[in-house]
Amino acid sequence: MARAIIVIIASLFLVSCGSKKVVYNSTTKRTAKKIEKKSPKKATQKLEELDARTRMKVYVLQYADLAQKEMSKFGIPASITLAQGLLESQAGIGELAAKSNNHFGIKCHKGWRGPRVTHDDDAKGECFRKYKKVEQSYRDHSEFLKYRDRYSSLFKLNKKDYVRWAHGLKKAGYATDPQYAYKLISLIERYELWQFDGSKKPIDKKRVKKKKQTSTQVYTVQKGDTLYGIAKKFNLEVSALIALNNLDSTELAIGQLIKLK
Repeated sequence: MARAIIVIIASLFLVSCGSKKVVYNSTTKRTAKKIEKKSPKKATQKLEELDARTRMKVYVLQYADLAQKEMSKFGIPASITLAQGLLESQAGIGELAAKSNNHFGIKCHKGWRGPRVTHDDDAKGECFRKYKKVEQSYRDHSEFLKYRDRYSSLFKLNKKDYVRWAHGLKKAGYATDPQYAYKLISLIERYELWQFDGSKKPIDKKRVKKKKQTSTQVYTVQKGDTLYGIAKKFNLEVSALIALNNLDSTELAIGQLIKLK
């Protein structure tokens, strides 16, 4: 799956002490409506002019209805679909999305007979699917998950349990990024995508039993946490946590499990 996520987009779903509650106001809605009427090329140009946070919200407003329709037909949480779309397409401005309307980083795979485009991902010049419209990308994403055996276990989960869905996708091999599930969860909670599943509030992280955390000696990252803060809280060294958890950086995502011992 496409993994080239620009730094400014990535920073939006990483844990931050200064994060604010998302607001989908009338101005954002008007902006989304205007962009919908533009040609794909001009729409991308307009999106690039927006600040990153507004761009993310505009993307959600553009495709929330479509994600909900796909959820109704296939049973995939709209929050998961939107989060994957945000992440994989870089909120609609990524190269793969811009040149082929591929919002989910789906590669050609064996049996694909449709249009295709080459794109550098895990290797140079890999084959990715190309669509005439974004709507076709959303439908292909639904069918890609629904009709492949390796994702079958996902459809036994509650449609409102975006946490298990996110981890299930990573476990089934949708992406190679070890932090993929946590990035989806963070996006869902930062932009309140859970509301499009029909939920009135996000999943309560306290449902993870303290006994289980103690026995496995892990810590669940909360909003505002930093690796330094966690290390200090448990009287550990930051370098020790990095090594124990095979971290590439000190950046954390909400819901991420940090091994303490």
